Amino acid sequence: MTREHGNIDQSLFYRDNYEHLADTLRQLDLLMQLRVMEFRQRTQTPEAKAASSQGLCIAHEFIDWLLCREDTLTSEPCEFTKLRHQIDTLQKEIDDKIAGSVDRGIFLALPYLAQMFALSAFELQTVVICLGPELHSKYDKLYAYIQDDITRKKPSVDLVLDLLCDSEASRWHARTLFSDHAPLFRAGLLHRSDDPQSVSGSSGLAQFLNLDQRILSYILGNNAVDGRLDGLVTLLSPLPTLEDVCVEPTLKTQLLHFIHRHFAEPAAPLPPMILYFQGPYGVGQRDLARGLCGQWQRPLLCLDMERLLAQEADGETLLRLVGREVRLQGAALLVDHVDAALQEDGKTKAMLKRLAQVIAEESWLTFLAGEKPWSQTECFTQAVFHAFALPVPDAAVRKAAWERALIDFVPPADIAWTGLLANQFRLTPGQIHEAATWAAHVCVMRGDSQGVTLADLFAGCRSQSNRKLAELALQIGPRYGWEDIVLPEDKLAQLREICSHVTYRYRVFGEWGFDRKLSHGKGLSVLFAGPSGTGKTMAAAIMAHALQLDLYKIDLSGVISKYIGETEKNLARIFQEAGSSNAILFFDEADALFGKRTKVSDAHDRYANIETSYLLQKMEEYDGMVILATNLRENMDEAFTRRMRFIVEFPFPDATSRQQIWQRHFPHEAPVRADIDYAWLAKQFQITGGNIKNIVLNAAFFAAEDGGVIGMEHVLCGARREFEKIGKLWNDIRFVQPKS
Repeated sequence: MTREHGNIDQSLFYRDNYEHLADTLRQLDLLMQLRVMEFRQRTQTPEAKAASSQGLCIAHEFIDWLLCREDTLTSEPCEFTKLRHQIDTLQKEIDDKIAGSVDRGIFLALPYLAQMFALSAFELQTVVICLGPELHSKYDKLYAYIQDDITRKKPSVDLVLDLLCDSEASRWHARTLFSDHAPLFRAGLLHRSDDPQSVSGSSGLAQFLNLDQRILSYILGNNAVDGRLDGLVTLLSPLPTLEDVCVEPTLKTQLLHFIHRHFAEPAAPLPPMILYFQGPYGVGQRDLARGLCGQWQRPLLCLDMERLLAQEADGETLLRLVGREVRLQGAALLVDHVDAALQEDGKTKAMLKRLAQVIAEESWLTFLAGEKPWSQTECFTQAVFHAFALPVPDAAVRKAAWERALIDFVPPADIAWTGLLANQFRLTPGQIHEAATWAAHVCVMRGDSQGVTLADLFAGCRSQSNRKLAELALQIGPRYGWEDIVLPEDKLAQLREICSHVTYRYRVFGEWGFDRKLSHGKGLSVLFAGPSGTGKTMAAAIMAHALQLDLYKIDLSGVISKYIGETEKNLARIFQEAGSSNAILFFDEADALFGKRTKVSDAHDRYANIETSYLLQKMEEYDGMVILATNLRENMDEAFTRRMRFIVEFPFPDATSRQQIWQRHFPHEAPVRADIDYAWLAKQFQITGGNIKNIVLNAAFFAAEDGGVIGMEHVLCGARREFEKIGKLWNDIRFVQPKS
């Protein structure tokens, strides 16, 4: 009789995975009955009874009761032929319903497992035999009964052969399916274990078979990632399209054409495809891989190579589990931080070879993600390998990334900030998201109900800068504004022009196409020349503050080395780290490093000239802003000065400028007496702003000790100490302020 539900005959298919499992276990019970009957025939002979296990065997009546509980036995034992007919009939019914379920897209774990790992019917039945004790405790008793030993409750190789083989010849043939390289064990579906109670427990036939717990979960409909891979892999859903991936549009088009062409090839089976995405942190390798997986609606399994290499467990075993997980999930594979496997030691080389083997056997599409350039190695000869460079995206892509990152944090009216932020900071999409999140957290901690401000976002961008540069240079904080510096108007205008070149560089180079006209030299190089103390360092700090960029002052003592080649290495590190720092590099007293090249008279001259030429090359390659400061412009190499975009001369301050400097160096909060004559100080002391700053600071400490109010006498005491320090003659009569 058929079961009807609406107009659909439900006897033609399984409604779910559990209905199929129930029929599979019914079939196993019938098979057990058949072997129990054979077993009883063997054990009812007088010889068998004499060799009985002295009370360790299980009663026949108890086995009858266990089997009858599932209504698979009649009151009288079935004859062999009738029982075999029942088994064959049930098998045909199962096969027909499996086909109907597949047509309707209903998930059935065991058929999928057989297809996934190319299991034969015998191998799949072996899995079912091992599945029985995991689902019902009755199979412990049944297996112990058939094995005639109450201690042997787990299925053994011998038990499987007894249940599934009709002749001795078929047993011998089936033994090959239990070798180490057979699908059941190569894929880790089953595991073998010795019987500790038996002296022959280590032999092949006596070994117990255990179903892998991950496979058990899969059969029961739970396809969660193997717990042994916790912390190593992450399963990600695919992105619907590539439109939301913040990567250059031309690169996405190239990738789609390349992948579709490969999988459209008629050859079968196709070799696996490996795509290496090379680029800095946050550039979008993972999102790009997820977007490509969306073309086939497949998930993405991400493996962290750094964590894998740090594991104390057997790395090869973990990689085997990763490969099996790729199959079980039907996923593409992404190996993140693959740079960690490019070391030259034996462990990483072996791991890389094992990874290549897993990819060749298990993964149809693999993505590798790293920061270092890498071409195909000899490991991936069995795959189609191609490397794609993913640089920091241009301003248009960054603007789109900012719009997406800020949609929940700022009002729509302020979305215009995205263009400013995209032009000002060369950040990857991942860094942009983190900068926006950082700004939002600062806003919450501040308790500001107005929301994220532009200053918060600038600070968030600076938080994403490469902090490794701080190991090579001194970061100068933004303490000064335009109102703090005293310079002629034309010099101030020149400094503001330099800032505008930074602000609008991506409009000129990107939108207006000047980028295509220049092969190098797109960075901004500036030379500040003038006597010591005329405001060169202050001007650099003011510009950094105006542009909301970090300023790093390069410590030349840590750069210049007496050893050949070390100076170049130090410079290379500085420019490499600065490339991802979004910072301004400031070389003070640059003539010590960028001095004129000389005629070669010995090896020292030759290597000194090499250092100068090397630095000139790095300056032209660098895409950011570099400020060189020198007290002696005439000592600078002409090649440098010729290639400078801007040269700003800082003049010695005249009397009017000095008076302004004196006034501006006293903070508003400082207690200053009205008798200080700034005009007289400016006329009397012909010194630079750096000296004036020191004098004012000394005067403040003199006043703090002498009553707490800064007066003229404290300023003169401070001036005297400064003159003594710099070696200038102090005249007590000349430098005494006349009484009014």
